[in-house]
Amino acid sequence: MSLHTAVSLPGSAPHPDVITDLLGRISADHRRRLDDGGHEPPSLGVELVKAHRVGAAPLDRDLGGWGLSTEEFFDLVMALGEADPDLAHILRVHFSVVEELQRAPRTPNAERWIAVVADGGLIGGVTSEQSTNQVGGQTYDTRLIRTDDGRLILRGRKYYSTGAQYSDHLRVSAQGDDGAPVGAIIPADRVGVVHTDDWDGIGQRHTGSGTTVLDDVVVHDDELFPLGTKVGVDRPRGALLQLYLHAIAAGILRSLRTDAVALVRGRQRSYTFATEASPTADPQLLQVVGEIDAVAYAASAVVRSAARELGVALQAARAGGFDHELEHRASVAAARVKVAIEEPALRAAGRIFDVGGASAIRASANLDRHWRNLRTLFSHNPTVYKARVLGDVAVNHAPLPDSSFF
Repeated sequence: MSLHTAVSLPGSAPHPDVITDLLGRISADHRRRLDDGGHEPPSLGVELVKAHRVGAAPLDRDLGGWGLSTEEFFDLVMALGEADPDLAHILRVHFSVVEELQRAPRTPNAERWIAVVADGGLIGGVTSEQSTNQVGGQTYDTRLIRTDDGRLILRGRKYYSTGAQYSDHLRVSAQGDDGAPVGAIIPADRVGVVHTDDWDGIGQRHTGSGTTVLDDVVVHDDELFPLGTKVGVDRPRGALLQLYLHAIAAGILRSLRTDAVALVRGRQRSYTFATEASPTADPQLLQVVGEIDAVAYAASAVVRSAARELGVALQAARAGGFDHELEHRASVAAARVKVAIEEPALRAAGRIFDVGGASAIRASANLDRHWRNLRTLFSHNPTVYKARVLGDVAVNHAPLPDSSFF
């Protein structure tokens, strides 16, 4: 099958065998890039995603998408995270925009972007900034300015622009002339948009999470995209964005399990003081692999459980509008996943070295990538704050913070 073979038409999902083949090709390319030193971006993976219209996976079939349920969608994200965690992460903001479009009224503007998604286009996000503004608010140094001649221009500098350099369009958050937050969706290659691949994180290194400069970028009025009003009152929180990170983590843990099994099976000898001469019969090594296996299983299970809560909230929003209680439950579920899996996940990623011997620490083995990638994902927002909020909800029935971090 060639890269650009039509594998699904708008309003349909690819055959399961095609999806399996796609994931296999993405995984093989990821492994090749790791074997070559891990310095190459997932360019082939991005091409495959666009050709297969993966970005339309959660979009309803009557809108031209695959029509996956929320649970099916998160199963796909976990599978992508296992195949290539960088590629899965690149798509995070895109899928958040798709969720917003599915909840939004069917205006001509919304229909325009739905058509872009259905056709396989990717919409990246440039929101975060390195500034003194509080994290999680809707205050930006980037400005959307109306010039004297009536034009709208964007002027600012964004960071953590995950996926932007691989996307066809960008959703930009800015401050309007009136001080209110405003959004716009613009072509990623418009004059004045400059991407710099200067992301230097310890993990998720090829997600394009660096700087995006907006140098007097022209915005047309029909490209404006509402950011909504107060989070948690009449628009959803960030349950999908937050749970998405941990779906990637669940995929990484599956890959970790695969590597742990391969390490033990590939060992030809053990220590003179080991309990068994054969590593595959050593009860201590088997125990460690079993613990890694259990953590990987548990992570997938809790992600699916939270995805069900999110799916209920999303269906209610489509049918009758925003349901505060259902949205609250979905956000609490996503927060619980974060608090529940992060410590055991990081511990499991460190324990893989207990089953591999000295050869496992070779740089060429690249086994430290699992811990680095997990740590990077988990550092998107502090777990200690999430745990405190969950305790406050449980003990005092406190409301969640009005923030897209929940």
